[in-house]
Amino acid sequence: MSEKLQKVLARVGLGSRRYMEEVIAAGRVSVNGQVAQVGERIEPGDELRIDGRKVQFQIEDEIRRRVLIYYKPEGEICSRNDPENRPTVFEQLPQIQGDRWVMVGRLDINSTGLLLFTNDGELANRLMHPSNEIEREYAVRVMGEVTPQLKNNMLKGVTLDDGPAKFESFTEIGGDGINRWYQVVVKEGRNREVRRIFESQGLKVSRLLRTRYGTVILPRELRTGRWMELDKQDIDNLTKSVELKPRQGTGLFGMAKRRNERMQDKPMSARRGGFLRQQRRDNEEEGQQKPVFGRERERRDETNQFQQRERRQNNTQGAYGQQRERSNGNQGTYGQRDRQEGAANRERRDDNFGNRERRDDNAPRKPYGTKKIFKKF
Repeated sequence: MSEKLQKVLARVGLGSRRYMEEVIAAGRVSVNGQVAQVGERIEPGDELRIDGRKVQFQIEDEIRRRVLIYYKPEGEICSRNDPENRPTVFEQLPQIQGDRWVMVGRLDINSTGLLLFTNDGELANRLMHPSNEIEREYAVRVMGEVTPQLKNNMLKGVTLDDGPAKFESFTEIGGDGINRWYQVVVKEGRNREVRRIFESQGLKVSRLLRTRYGTVILPRELRTGRWMELDKQDIDNLTKSVELKPRQGTGLFGMAKRRNERMQDKPMSARRGGFLRQQRRDNEEEGQQKPVFGRERERRDETNQFQQRERRQNNTQGAYGQQRERSNGNQGTYGQRDRQEGAANRERRDDNFGNRERRDDNAPRKPYGTKKIFKKF
C-alpha cells in the first residue's frame, strides 16, 4: 500500500501539492536516506525527511475519514489566505492534528449556506468533479418576474462565457412582490454559476443559500457560522455516492458524539458576526466610510477596548480621590478624638501605678495555689 510523496507532504500540512513538487525537485526531501524524486511513492515504515527533519505521516487509507458541515455566513471568503485580510471560513473550523481540512466546492463572499470540509482529498475531488454529477441545491431570492418562458430557457440551457449551463430543477417556494424565492438544482460547481444563469435572463439574485450538497442536507439545528461533524452513516452515504469504499473507524466517538447530540437538543446561537451587515450599518452611520477588514478591524477594536479601559480607570481614580479627600477632611476630627482617648488612658495607668506604690507591704497575701485551676499535690 503506497502513496505519492507530494500528496503525503501536502496532507501533512506542509503546503500544496504543487509547492511540494517544487520542494522535492529542489532535492530537499529524502526517503530512507536517498534524495527523493517527483512522483515517487512512499510506503508505511519508510523514513521521510524534509531539510533533514523527520516527518511523521500515515498512508491515507489508514486515516480516519472525517467530514464537517459548516453554515457559511455572508462576508467570509472560501480561501485559506486573503491579501485583503478578510475573514475566511477556515478560521472557524476546529484544528485537526497532523492533517488538514479540504474544502468541497466554494461559495462567493455574498452567498451563505452549506459548505463541506473533509480530511480525505480523494473524497473531496470526487465530490467536486463534474463527471460525477453531484447535485447542489440552492434557495434563491430573485428580483424580477420569472415568466414561464424564462423558466423554460433556464431548464433547457443557456450559454455562458465558459460554456452551456442549466438548472436540473426549478421550483417556486414563496415570496411576495418582485422578491420571490425559488429552489434550483445544478450538477456543476462553476464559479457563480447560479447567479450567472439568472443574469443571462435579465434577473438579479439578491440572496443565495445552499441547502444541499449530494446526500448532505443543511440541518435545521445548525446556525449561521457554526459547524457540525457528520457521523458514520452520513459519511458512508456520501462516499457511496461517489463509489468510494468506507473506512474503518469512521464516525463520531466520545466528546465529539456528545457535542453533536447536545447541538441537536439545544442548538448554539448563530455566530452572525454580521460582518457585512455591521459594515453596512457602520457605513450608514459614518457616511459611507471605507469598510474595515482583518487586522485593521482588530486594531480598531483593540483601540476601543483600551479607551474604555482608560475611562474606567479614570472614573475609579476619581472615586478614590474623593474618598481620600473626605478622609483628609475628617482627619482633624479623628486626630483630636485619638489624642483625647490617649490622654485618658495614660491618666488611668498613672493612677493604677500610684495605687500599686501605695500598697502596704506588711499586709497578708493570699497563699499560692488556692485557685481552682491549680491542683494540690
